[in-house]
Amino acid sequence: MRKTLFFGALAITSAVVLGACSSNDSPSGTQSNSSVPAPAPVSGQQGEHNTDDLTFAQQMIPHHSQALDMAKLVPSRSTNPKVIDLAGRIEKAQDPEIKQMQGWLTTWAAGMTHESMPGMSGDSMPGMMSAGDLTKLGAAKGAEFDKMWLDMMIEHHQGAVDMAKTELGKGSNAGAKALAQKIIDAQQAEITEMQGLLQQS
Repeated sequence: MRKTLFFGALAITSAVVLGACSSNDSPSGTQSNSSVPAPAPVSGQQGEHNTDDLTFAQQMIPHHSQALDMAKLVPSRSTNPKVIDLAGRIEKAQDPEIKQMQGWLTTWAAGMTHESMPGMSGDSMPGMMSAGDLTKLGAAKGAEFDKMWLDMMIEHHQGAVDMAKTELGKGSNAGAKALAQKIIDAQQAEITEMQGLLQQS
């Protein structure tokens, strides 16, 4: 009986000693293990985008939105099928790009929408039309509208190209830079097309 009690006590003592050893080891082990991977998510998040990528999306969304507003004026005011076709293509191309950039902002800024972010002043975005310009455009019809719309959209596109070039030079996000190049290629081609339409009028 005494032997049983002795071995039982010895077993309990051994378990306590082993538990103490493992508990003493675990903080340093846990600390060393957590200290290695901890920076990874932070650096990964930084690698996903920088402030220039964020600014690009914040500003290009309202820039594109104004282009859509201008394009939607065309069917009821223009008599030129080429201008109507171009406006339709601009709308078709830029609406999905707005949704793509809104998705980036949600991911990058923990669900914040672009309306609640800083840097949204139209004054900071090249090529943006004033409210007065848009009112004047909306009041025009026919050939007068076509000329005014083409002049404004060329300026608007040139502003978008400038913004996209800044993103290419300063941004770090691969997706944002790819979109910037796509905008440059598409809108440079449309600028050339619109300049040709102006010469024909």
